[in-house]
Amino acid sequence: MEVAEASFTGFFKTVLIIIGAFVLLRFLGQLAIAKRNMEAEKEAVQREKDLLRERNRKMKDFGKVRIQKSNPKGDVQDVDYEEIS
Repeated sequence: MEVAEASFTGFFKTVLIIIGAFVLLRFLGQLAIAKRNMEAEKEAVQREKDLLRERNRKMKDFGKVRIQKSNPKGDVQDVDYEEIS
């Protein structure tokens, strides 16, 4: 029967490996969080650009009148109106 003895250097290497693994995992976690934040920021900037573009388009057409022909289908009927004098 063989007895295994623990050495100080083996214990020290094991502790360093465990600490290194925790540091590496923490670094990868921070990297993933930064990547997610950058993607969220890009989406927010794109949404803001879209809203600004829509606002400018609406302001350009503000107050203008458009007449569109439509072909009513279904149960639609025109209603007469009375002119009030």
